[in-house]
Amino acid sequence: MRVIFSIARKELVIYFTSPVAYVVAGVFLALTGVFFIDSVDRPFAEAAMRGLLLNSAFFLMTLLPPILTMRLLAEEQKMGTLELLLTAPVRDYEVVIGKYLASLAILSVTVLFTLFYVAILFFYSAPDPGPIFSGYLGFLLYGSAALAVGLLASSLTANQIVAAVVAFGITLLFTVVDRVSTLLTGMVATILEQLSLTSHFDAFSRGVIATNDVTYYLILTFVFLFLATRALESRRWR
Repeated sequence: MRVIFSIARKELVIYFTSPVAYVVAGVFLALTGVFFIDSVDRPFAEAAMRGLLLNSAFFLMTLLPPILTMRLLAEEQKMGTLELLLTAPVRDYEVVIGKYLASLAILSVTVLFTLFYVAILFFYSAPDPGPIFSGYLGFLLYGSAALAVGLLASSLTANQIVAAVVAFGITLLFTVVDRVSTLLTGMVATILEQLSLTSHFDAFSRGVIATNDVTYYLILTFVFLFLATRALESRRWR
């Protein structure tokens, strides 16, 4: 664990000494502000965060995680420092998890700033805290899976732009696959719907924390982190 936290701490320092984290946070907060105003500035608007979180999950979680993760392993490969890291007494999974935790910490802190909108709701109305809590839980689980996708993409190439594009493509596929399922019937439609990131988030946004939805995000995160680890392991044999 000490090695993992050391890697995570190093990555956090890099995040905060480069403009990436600040740009991502700025864009995220600006767009969530637009989503928040749109959700409450309408007749008979509901005092809830559902609209903000749904729009943010669909639009922002396909864009921001790839940007946060694109350099984590790709830059190491380009600079030649990944080989040095892999020859050190560090296990591959420790590298992956350490870098993943750093990106998750940045995303989590950025999401926490949106609690300002929650404070506004409580100041002017009396929203139900249950759906707000479950919505944020689902949103962070959604983001954790998207970050794992981005880390896998970053492990496959030394080009940061390519890593971002690959991560965006995979995340977008998992985001819109439920739309494809509406055009089909039977078991294929059910499988595609169950693979969708957004379909599993809907229950969280309504205040329901279902075991199968939590399990889905955890398994998806684990699978992509496992694949990223195997991608690193394969470099030892090249």
